[in-house]
Amino acid sequence: MMIKIKTFIEEVLAELKKVSWTPRKDLINSTWIVLISAICLGLFITGTDLLLSRGMNSIIR
Repeated sequence: MMIKIKTFIEEVLAELKKVSWTPRKDLINSTWIVLISAICLGLFITGTDLLLSRGMNSIIR
């Protein structure tokens, strides 16, 4: 069993050496873009929900 685990770990490490990793600067920039996009989308959905709920409340009353 231990031999299989050791072989598996060696194969994983060999595959990780083949991966082309994204440069750190690009990764940080992409992270910022995702965070800003998520915040903007959240604000848009919140604003739309607020407007629609107030509009529906004024129609119902």
